[in-house]
Amino acid sequence: MTGDIDHHPAPRVDELYPSAPWRPAVAVIIPAYNEQDAVRATVDEVKRVLSGAGIAHHIVVVNDGSDDETAAQARVAGAQLIDFPDNIGYGHALKAGIAATDSDLVAILDADGTYPPDALPAMVAMAEHADMVVGDRGAAMNNVPWVRRPAKWVLKMLASVVAQRRINDVNSGLRVFRRTALEPFIPLLPDGYSFTTTITLCMLATNQTVVYQPVHYGRRIGRSKIRARHFFKFIFLVVRLTVFFQPLRIFLPLGAILMIAGAAKAFYDGSVSASAVFAMLAAIIVWSIGLLADMITRLHLRPQAPRRIDGAWRR
Repeated sequence: MTGDIDHHPAPRVDELYPSAPWRPAVAVIIPAYNEQDAVRATVDEVKRVLSGAGIAHHIVVVNDGSDDETAAQARVAGAQLIDFPDNIGYGHALKAGIAATDSDLVAILDADGTYPPDALPAMVAMAEHADMVVGDRGAAMNNVPWVRRPAKWVLKMLASVVAQRRINDVNSGLRVFRRTALEPFIPLLPDGYSFTTTITLCMLATNQTVVYQPVHYGRRIGRSKIRARHFFKFIFLVVRLTVFFQPLRIFLPLGAILMIAGAAKAFYDGSVSASAVFAMLAAIIVWSIGLLADMITRLHLRPQAPRRIDGAWRR
C-alpha cells in the first residue's frame, strides 16, 4: 500500500472511448491485482445480471500491475481494460476507473468472487434515492478470518464515533454511488485499501444519504492482499478524518486533559506553579486551535441547499 496522494494521471474518457455511441446508466469498476482465477467469472456475472435487469452498463477492469493472467482474462471476458504496469494501490485503481467513465452511477466491485454481482440491480434501484448504497456483509462476515475480526470491530467502532451514527459496514468493497456525490471527495481518497473507509466517513460526515443493502459475502478466490500493517494505517486514517471533519472531538478532550492536569498540579503544589500555568496555557492553545480548525471545516463543508432530482429532494 502506498501513499495517499495520486501522482499518476488517470486516462481521459475521450482517449479510452473515442466513439462511444451511448452513455450507460452505471459504470462498474472492478479493481484487480493478481485475480486471474476469478476476474473473468466476475465480469461474466456482472454482465449477466445487469443485462437481465435491462440496465445499460459499462464494465471497466483496472489491472493494477498484476504479474499473472488477470489482464488477459479481463479482455477475454469483454471488459474495458485499464492496464497499469505497476501495482500502485486499490484506491488508485478505483479512481482511474471512475475518471475514465461518465455514467450517472458508479459501482465498485472486487474481482475476487467475495461479493455477489446479483445484488447490483437492487442497489442501482436504491441509488435513485440515495447518494451511496453499500453492500452490507453483516452476519455474512463469518467468512472473514478470526484473526482479522477484532481489528475490523475496532475500526468500525472508531468510524461510528466520527460519523455520529452506527455504521453497518465501514469498508465493504461493493457500492453504488451517484457520481455527483462521489466526485467532490476524490481529492481526499487515498490510493490504498483505505479508499472505502475514507469514502464512508466522507459521505456520512457531510450528511449525504447512505443506505445499506444486505449481501452474502462469499469465500474469496485466491489470497487476500490485506496485511496486519494496514490496520494501523486505517486507525491513523480515522484519526486524521476526525480532525478534518470533526476537529473539536480531538481538541476539546485533549485541552480538557491538559487543563485538569494543570489544576491538579496547582492543587498538589499548594500554589500556581510554573508547570501548572504551562499546562493551563497549553489547554487554552489547544482549544483555540480546535475552534479555528472547526471554523475552517465549516467553511469548506457548508451544507448545500436541497434540490429536487428524479422526484426526490437531495442535498
